[in-house]
Amino acid sequence: MKFKIEHTDKETSARAGILELAHGMVKTPVFMPVGTQATVKTLTPDELVDVDAEIILANTYHLYLRPGHELIEQLGGIHRFASWRRPVLTDSGGYQVFSLTDLNKVKQEGVYFRSHLDGSYHTFTPEYVIRIQRSLGSDIMMVLDECLPYPSTENQVRDSIKLTLQWAERSLREYHQTSPLYGHDQTLFAIVQGGSYEALRRESASALTELEFPGYAIGGLSVGEPKQIMYDMTSICTAILPVEKPRYLMGVGKPEDLIQGIENGIDMFDCVMPTRNGRKGAVFTHQGMTILKNAGNKDDDSSIDPECDCYTCRNFSKAYLRHLFKAEEILGMRLASLHNLYFYIQLMKTARSAILANRFKEFKNDFFSRYEIQKHVKN
Repeated sequence: MKFKIEHTDKETSARAGILELAHGMVKTPVFMPVGTQATVKTLTPDELVDVDAEIILANTYHLYLRPGHELIEQLGGIHRFASWRRPVLTDSGGYQVFSLTDLNKVKQEGVYFRSHLDGSYHTFTPEYVIRIQRSLGSDIMMVLDECLPYPSTENQVRDSIKLTLQWAERSLREYHQTSPLYGHDQTLFAIVQGGSYEALRRESASALTELEFPGYAIGGLSVGEPKQIMYDMTSICTAILPVEKPRYLMGVGKPEDLIQGIENGIDMFDCVMPTRNGRKGAVFTHQGMTILKNAGNKDDDSSIDPECDCYTCRNFSKAYLRHLFKAEEILGMRLASLHNLYFYIQLMKTARSAILANRFKEFKNDFFSRYEIQKHVKN
C-alpha cells in the first residue's frame, strides 16, 4: 500500500489523497459501499463499476460463518469469488460479534461467541482473524478490537482500550509472520477506540500510533452517541494519528456526517445507509431525503434529483419508482440503491475537487444551505 496526500485545504483539515492498493488506485476522500456477504445488496459488480465505486467493504464475521473462509480460499480468494476486480476492505468482524449475539464472552485470548445463524460456538482470536482475512485475500484487513456499546462507563472503556491495544499488537505480529496467499499485497489497519472519553481516545490513538500500522481506523462511533460527541471524538483522533497515513471512520454514515468527517481529516468512510435506505424507498438528494412511497410522488414525472446524472435519474420518474415500491417489485430497490450510491460517491468526488481548489468551506456551506437534515430517519 502507498498513500500520498495530494493537497490539504487551506482553511480546514480536509485533504485529498491517492491510496494505491494491489487491485487499483483509490482517490480519497472515498465512500466504500458495504458488501457484507461479498455482495452489495441488489447490485451487480458491473453496476458498482458504473457508479465508480473504487473499493467495497466485506465482513469477516459473516463470510467466516457462511460460506466459510476455507471455501473462499479454495475458490481463489474474495476477488475471484465475487468477480470484483477492484480493491476490497474486510473488517475484522468484531463489531458483529458484539452486536449480533448476546451470547459472547470476552477474554484476554479472544472472544467466544455463538453464531446468529445456527447457535454454533466459535472463537475469534486476533491471530485467527488475521488468518481468516489472509484466506479472503482482501486488500485491506482490520485488526480484531472490542467494540463497546454507548454509553459505557469510563472504567469499562479504559479496560477495553487496553485489551484492544494488546489485540492490535498480536494482530500485527501475526500479520508480519504470515504471507498473502494470492500473489498480491495486503495491508493492515489498527482501530482506535475510547468511547466518548477524550482522554481515553487520546490514549488509544497515541498507543496505536507507536505501533506504526500502515493505516488507522476510528471505531466505536455512530453507535447511538450524540452527533457532537462523534464529531469531537473524530477530531481528537485525527489530531494525533499520523498525517501521512490513511484515516478511516468506521460505519459513518449520513451525508452530513461524511462532510463533517472530511473537514476533520478523514479519508475513508463506509456505511450501509445508502443501500439499506434505498431498499426501503428512501433516497438522498441535494435537498435532503425523499421517501418514494409518499403519495405526493404518485403522478410526479420528475426524477429523484434534477442535479443527478445517475442511471435511475436519467431514465425513471418518481411516479414510476413509487409504483415499483407499492407493487413490491425488486427493480425499485435496485434503482433506489443505485441512485443512493451514486449520490454518495459523487458527494465524495465533489468534496475532493473542492479540497484541491482550496474551497472546501465554500462547498460545505453550499451543501448545508440546501440539504435538509432528516432527524427522523434512523441510521
